[in-house]
Amino acid sequence: MKQHDFTSGNIIKQLLFFSTPILLTNLLQVSYQFIDSLWVGNLLGANALGAISVSSTVIFTILSFIIGINNATLTILSQQKGKDDDEGLKRYLNAFVVILTILALLLGIIGFLFAESILTLLGTPQAMITEATVYLKINFMGILFLFGYNFIGTVLRAMGDSKTPLYFVLIAVILNTILDPILMTGLNLGIQGAAYATILSQGCAFLFGIIFVIRRQLIPFTLPTTPTKSEVGLILNLGIPSGLQMTVISAGVMAIMSVVTSFGENVVAGFGAAQRIDSIIMLPAMALGTAVNSMAGQNIGANQMSRVYKIALYGALYNFTIMIIIASLMFLFAEYSIKLFIQESGSVNFGTEYLRAIAFFYPFLGLNFILNGIVRAAGAMFQVLVLNVISFWVLRYPLTYLCSKWWGDDGIAYGMGISFVISSIIAFLYFQYGKWKEKELFQNQN
Repeated sequence: MKQHDFTSGNIIKQLLFFSTPILLTNLLQVSYQFIDSLWVGNLLGANALGAISVSSTVIFTILSFIIGINNATLTILSQQKGKDDDEGLKRYLNAFVVILTILALLLGIIGFLFAESILTLLGTPQAMITEATVYLKINFMGILFLFGYNFIGTVLRAMGDSKTPLYFVLIAVILNTILDPILMTGLNLGIQGAAYATILSQGCAFLFGIIFVIRRQLIPFTLPTTPTKSEVGLILNLGIPSGLQMTVISAGVMAIMSVVTSFGENVVAGFGAAQRIDSIIMLPAMALGTAVNSMAGQNIGANQMSRVYKIALYGALYNFTIMIIIASLMFLFAEYSIKLFIQESGSVNFGTEYLRAIAFFYPFLGLNFILNGIVRAAGAMFQVLVLNVISFWVLRYPLTYLCSKWWGDDGIAYGMGISFVISSIIAFLYFQYGKWKEKELFQNQN
């Protein structure tokens, strides 16, 4: 598979061809969850689906933290690639492997032992607690696979290869789709079968990924050795605030939900359906954010800041173009989109009006992904954490709350939309005038 050197060549073409496989990978990740829910809901019923939904909240929180850690991986390794420092690349790759393996094993053991306590803290209904605990425990047993295949994909993107990770996720999706019905009903394992299908499919994708990249020498893996203090220090210095970014986002989403629930069942159902569509709409912007992180990281490592600014500019233009097209389609087809999930007229009306009101604010949210991706590429993880705290806790939650008080349930969309615009302005001001450009990750190292 081709690995791209982003320190030279046509930026627009690179951005297009590098971000597209990331977008497809993200779509597959969404379909993975959708297919899983489809099988469980149809084969095991609403109670089992509810149990998996509650357990998935815990798994999503852990996955969010993994994504955060992987952002640190992307930044450090892409800069090493840009510096053309093969020895440094190997050393940091080794350090990440050791740290993430230890972290995965610790999380797996703690999660397995305290699965029921965690679910009880979340207020899981008593009728679901047994099935949810079983499902969660099995997932914790396979958490190393979840860490593993996400990590390999991140390393490949740092090297400039976004196509190969797509195949790993595709393997996981296909296997999960086949194994779910076989294990749940064919072998009569019920909800345990759904959990085993998940970890087996992720395990196979992980093992295939290891064998594939080693045989083709796509990643310079070495036998694990104890990393140096400076390597561990840098990884934790970037990884912890990066992981916390995702936690801040998850908590912010829950806070918004508390505003939504105050308006009753119709609004909650309509908002829930709209959020499923939201998660798909934002995939192109998220893919662009990951792409510019890799591309800018290599150029920062090569000390080519002029290309970094061009990547930011073209990323922003690409984001506005694609998100305005999506917003126009969403404005026209909002009602049909909502009706894919729900049919109740009150919920459909709210969901439709919400999507139409917020549609043309999406480009501004996308701009946040682009600018934060560039800043993150420099290693300014704490600064991005602060920007996310401002975005969710200073702007989005208070504005959604206030606008909903002023304009009723219509204010939910307007409050969120206004926060997208203001947070993108703040992100731009930091991008333009902040000290992220002065960040040097490896100045004290050989």
